[in-house]
Amino acid sequence: MLKELEAFIEEDIGFFDVSSMAVSDIKIKAKIMAKEGGVLAGLKEAKDIFSYFELETSTGRSDGSKIDEGDVILEVSGSSRSLLKAERLSLNFLGRMSGIATLTDKLVEKACGKVIIAGTRKTTPGFRKYEKKAIFLGGGDPHRFNLSDAVMIKDNHIKVAGLKGAINAAKNICFSKKIEVEVENPEDATKAAESGVDIIMLDNMKPEEILKAVELLKKKGLRQNVILECSGGIKFEDIGEYVDTGVDVISMGSLTTASRWLDFGLYIE
Repeated sequence: MLKELEAFIEEDIGFFDVSSMAVSDIKIKAKIMAKEGGVLAGLKEAKDIFSYFELETSTGRSDGSKIDEGDVILEVSGSSRSLLKAERLSLNFLGRMSGIATLTDKLVEKACGKVIIAGTRKTTPGFRKYEKKAIFLGGGDPHRFNLSDAVMIKDNHIKVAGLKGAINAAKNICFSKKIEVEVENPEDATKAAESGVDIIMLDNMKPEEILKAVELLKKKGLRQNVILECSGGIKFEDIGEYVDTGVDVISMGSLTTASRWLDFGLYIE
């Protein structure tokens, strides 16, 4: 993480931290406190940032744990100038990652253990692994981290090579990678299952359409052969309808695109 961390620090501090020079460099203590409840994430990253500036930290918290408003997340001590340099970046990690973890946790709770709640590749460039980690800490599945994790045949792949053509080509790419294909109707879901793919993504399909796809696959004896994932336009308030369709996975870009930052503050004693 050091190389990435230094890039984040360089972005935030710039050539010269003129603000920190306005205060004396003395030894101080501070606390980071939660201003609202949620699921904690980004604690390790915050500690790493403080450590980089040779600040000491102590905490009784852990990533993935539930927190309440007013909870002390982290205690920090050391150089006042160093603390002021590290403050915003550490709070940014905590706020962004905890926001994602909190939203994921709420969706996982609504899913009642019936399906996996997963993320997508709709992530902030340069920050993907932290956003994926936050999904995991919130109880979700990160899904693919990048294009090399699995073969994903999407609508534009199909437009170029055709459904069967793309699937057949995918089977010759790498034997160790799972093949997932995106379909938009029950008939194509059947074709994909008959072609021997591992995962079928039912994309932008309403719950009633998904139910038809599930029933059609069962009727043809293909349901047990594939993992069924649904994705696209799924709203928080509608999650229960999708859970009840019988799919295995619900993937949602909104875990990262619609999550609100959790609020934290750093207070010098």
